[in-house]
Amino acid sequence: MSMTERELEIIELIHKEVKPALGCTEPIAVALAVAKATELIKAKCCIKCPKYDENWRLDTDFKIKVEVSGNILKNGMGVGIPGTGMVGLHIAAALGAVCGKSEYGLEVLHDLDKVSISRAKNLVERSLVSVSLAETSHKLYVKATVEATSHDNYCPDLIVSGGKSANSHVADAVIQDDHDRFVAASVDSSEVFSASSGSERCGSPEKSTLDYKLTIKEIFDFAVNVSFDAIEFILESRTLNLALAQEGLEGNYGLKVGKTIYNSANEEVFGNRFMSYAMAMTASASDARMAGCTLPAMSNSGSGNQGITVTMPVIAYANKYEVGEEKLARALVLSHLIAIHIKGYLGKLSALCGCVIASTGSSCGLVYLKGGGYEQVCAAIKNMIGNITGMVCDGAKVGCALKVASGVSSSVQSAVLALSGICISEHDGIIEKDIEKTIRNLGQIGSVGMQSTDHMILDIMSCK
Repeated sequence: MSMTERELEIIELIHKEVKPALGCTEPIAVALAVAKATELIKAKCCIKCPKYDENWRLDTDFKIKVEVSGNILKNGMGVGIPGTGMVGLHIAAALGAVCGKSEYGLEVLHDLDKVSISRAKNLVERSLVSVSLAETSHKLYVKATVEATSHDNYCPDLIVSGGKSANSHVADAVIQDDHDRFVAASVDSSEVFSASSGSERCGSPEKSTLDYKLTIKEIFDFAVNVSFDAIEFILESRTLNLALAQEGLEGNYGLKVGKTIYNSANEEVFGNRFMSYAMAMTASASDARMAGCTLPAMSNSGSGNQGITVTMPVIAYANKYEVGEEKLARALVLSHLIAIHIKGYLGKLSALCGCVIASTGSSCGLVYLKGGGYEQVCAAIKNMIGNITGMVCDGAKVGCALKVASGVSSSVQSAVLALSGICISEHDGIIEKDIEKTIRNLGQIGSVGMQSTDHMILDIMSCK
């Protein structure tokens, strides 16, 4: 079946915002920027030095300077970095230099191994990595500057710009607005690309989510009616996030929130019903991811935890009640797109916890799986916004699994109420009769109203 131009456009948006990510995406964005800067130096060596070989990084010292926006700093302070047993932006930056590959995008550390971890830790221990707060109005901003000095002088007679010896180079790369969107880069003071110059760059100009002009009605109609073949790819969300959940249940990650809820010894407290199962499966995936598990998550809107929370309650329902592939795919598309749509009004990073938006998406997916229609989906969204709006983001960390579990509880509750014909009144709080106005109200609170909260949270975290 041929697809309409609009359907193709919506599919494009899904591919843009739903992608695998290895590790928390804020430190991963730092690793990605550092990897790109390092590759620019590598490319220069490759062109100018005939004796270049693939082992050059093992004989090279890196001095790494990273400047980040407040939200990147907040979300990178306390989160586990895959495979290292360490937290924070310093080790993420060092890994980007020694083993990162920018072609992998948000899976930049895919080639992580014991040698690269050891080398990265050595760079950090020798104080060769610095992280500071950038002066920028962008919520999502990373500038990585890498100076590489090789101990092996491959081309002793070669002099590069500025009178430097051939075995010393400096490069920088800038990521802005999206976790994997490069807007500028240079090597040895020569511009490689920039947004302002209009030259070729590693992240061509893209429409924002709001430019797609989606509505909840269009999202629902698309999810229900688009051909299964066109959206079957979304089932990779189940493959990746279910693997993370199972890892979290089997291991001892973070606060073990999911594992504790799942433990039969606690059945007297949590019960043995769908809600506790959905909470356990979702929280366990977050437990594993935030504690540095080396498995990737399928992210949503640049957030792995948001990707987990938007999908796992839906996947848990499908597993428990044997839902078919096509129906699950449609529910996942609905859940993903609603979260993407709402997130468009907030921006990639804000003071509002992403699980509020993600669990709103999963609530809609659950409504669909249980036979609900458009009106019930709108009711579920309003119930969610009237419930947990205001949950703050105080940085990425293992404790996020607790917020994820709370979000799932609200998600299931809101779906059940909606299916029972119960919807929070338009006279209450920030809820409007029109669903799109309600969503815009949430966006205003998260993106504008909570800015001072965001600054206060960062100040508190920075002074500890």
